Amino acid sequence: MIELCKRHTLYTWAAQAAVDPIPVARAEGVYMYTPEGERILDFNSQLMCVNIGHSHPKVIAAMKEQLDGLIYVYPGTATELRARLGKRLADLTPGDINTFFFTLGGAEANENAIRIARAFTGRQKIMARYRSYHGATQATMALTGDPRRWSNEAGTSGVVRVMDPNPYDYSFGQTDEERVDNNLRYLEEVIMYEGGHTIAAMIVETVTGTNGILAPPGNYLPRLHELLKRHGILLICDEVMAGFGRTGKMYAFEHWGVVPDLVTMAKGLTSAYSPLGAVGISDRVAAHFQQNTFFGGLTYNSHNLCLGAAMANLDVLEEEDLIGNAVRMGAVMRAEMDRLVAKHPSAKVGRQIGLFGMMDIQKNSAGAPLAPYNGGHPKMKEFADFLRAQGLFTFVRWSSFTCNPPLCITAEQLKEGFEIIDRALDITDQAFEG
Repeated sequence: MIELCKRHTLYTWAAQAAVDPIPVARAEGVYMYTPEGERILDFNSQLMCVNIGHSHPKVIAAMKEQLDGLIYVYPGTATELRARLGKRLADLTPGDINTFFFTLGGAEANENAIRIARAFTGRQKIMARYRSYHGATQATMALTGDPRRWSNEAGTSGVVRVMDPNPYDYSFGQTDEERVDNNLRYLEEVIMYEGGHTIAAMIVETVTGTNGILAPPGNYLPRLHELLKRHGILLICDEVMAGFGRTGKMYAFEHWGVVPDLVTMAKGLTSAYSPLGAVGISDRVAAHFQQNTFFGGLTYNSHNLCLGAAMANLDVLEEEDLIGNAVRMGAVMRAEMDRLVAKHPSAKVGRQIGLFGMMDIQKNSAGAPLAPYNGGHPKMKEFADFLRAQGLFTFVRWSSFTCNPPLCITAEQLKEGFEIIDRALDITDQAFEG
């Protein structure tokens, strides 16, 4: 199985000779199983997407039922599921976000969000941040700030990249208020140089995902929105990773009382049982397209099978109180992270909001990362290999590792994962220089 997969398929973000895939035969709840029956704890919800857990019978039954009904019609039709899911998302989404454009994933959602923003404002520039990931299409890779962008340049034109409120070396003693003040003063200067009248939107991950699991400091998000409003610039919140309960709210922006002009979503919308993304559009932006053509389209827009999976997935999120569980288990994760930081000298810090978490590894008491930016370290590889050998799946990147289990996880299962991590940190402690 592994040999044929490697011979005949292309794996993402990897030199193919170095690919070492995990063989998976089935998955259930918070666990995956190899063909030989080895159990692997999924501590990253795959790609931060299987929010309700694997193989939930209610979603599987809904998808099977849909196969006996209407599966696909072209996007110019009206269907019951399109009507019901659109209305349901309008009811679930705060403020005046009442219109939705369906895609097949987060990258397509982000690409269409900037298309909508440009059409609405008549402007072309899009502001984006360095510590970001927005997708792997040409346009969304240009919006992305992290090193995955480098090999894909030059991408789409008109992207203005800016610094984050959380610098890469964020351990220099500033308060949250100082960081917000400094960053927004800097952003306003960038807007002045670029010409606010030329900027259509700024896209931000509400909580930065793979580049740090960074919640916005203090009152950054509402103050950012006010700054952008003064210049007629739209705020796009990318909730592809953070949405649908991951942070303990349906949408992460709810933590800060902000309603963006556009919100993008995918992953947790169906918990990856079927491909689906969407752009949520505020009323004033949607009104523009009543008399002006929306020049965008996808063959699989509003695919009925995908919409059915989303409806059942939302049922499970609500009926099983999985968003509430993200809050409750987030407290358990916080305690486990604090325990490991106190015990292991190489454990620098743990960050989490709900069940959206990451821990950083340091090489000295000054807090320097064990591996350089976009680089590796032998002990980080040994750490990652140990996790895998002990039956824990997560992502280890540079000097950090993620803690993003399905929202159905129990306290006992969380502690099972952190017990493996506890033993793995003995490896990185060996590289701590004091």
